[in-house]
Amino acid sequence: MNRRFALLAIPALFVLAAAAPPKKAPAKRPVAAKPAPPLGDTVKVALVTELGTIELELDNKRTPITTQNFVRYVDQKKFDGVIFYRSMRLPWGEQPNGLIQGGLQGHPLKVLKPIAHEPTSVTGISHKAGTISMARHAPGTATADWSILLSDLPSLDADPKAAEPEAQAGFAAFGRVTQGMDVVRKIWDAPLSPTKGEGQLKGQMLEPPVKIISARRLPQ
Repeated sequence: MNRRFALLAIPALFVLAAAAPPKKAPAKRPVAAKPAPPLGDTVKVALVTELGTIELELDNKRTPITTQNFVRYVDQKKFDGVIFYRSMRLPWGEQPNGLIQGGLQGHPLKVLKPIAHEPTSVTGISHKAGTISMARHAPGTATADWSILLSDLPSLDADPKAAEPEAQAGFAAFGRVTQGMDVVRKIWDAPLSPTKGEGQLKGQMLEPPVKIISARRLPQ
C-alpha cells in the first residue's frame, strides 16, 4: 500500500465508526422559561447605545397599553440591534429644540400587532423635554417606533377642541428619561444625511444611524 492511500484511508475508519448505532443518552427534561417579573406602576428600562446608556421610566399606571407593548419588545429582545435613525431639529426657540426617533421601522419579522392609542388628554402625560412618545401614522397604528424629546413640544399633546382629527388625537407619551439626556443630545447632534428621507423627513435622517446594542428592564 502506498503512503498516499494509507493517509487517505484513515478518515474512512472514522466514518465507519460513526456509522455504528450511538448509545442513547438519558432524556433531558425541558427547562421551563423563567417568567418575566410582573410590572409595577412604573417600569425602568435601559437602552444601551453606541454613544452611551439612556435610562427610561415608563408609566404603566397611566399608560398600560403603551408601556406593556414597549416592554414586550424589550423582554423579547426585539430592540437589540435596532437604531436611532432620525434627528428632528427645529430652528426656532431655545436650543436644543426637537426630538430623536428610533425603533424597528416596520421590520416584518419583528413587529407585533398595533396598539390602541392612549391620548395625553386621558393620561395626563404632557410632551415635555425628556418624554418618550410613540411614533405612528393614524391613531391605533403604533407598533415599535418611538421618539425622545429634547424640548417641550406641546403641539404633540392631544387637543380635543382642535378642528383636525390628528391634533385631537395627538401622540401617546408614556414615560421619561431619568438618566442619559446627555446621550440623547449626542444622538440629536450626530451627522445627518442631506438626501435620505422622504417629505418632511428629508434632511432629518442620521448618517450613520446610532445603534441600540441592547434594551433591558432594570430592577425596580
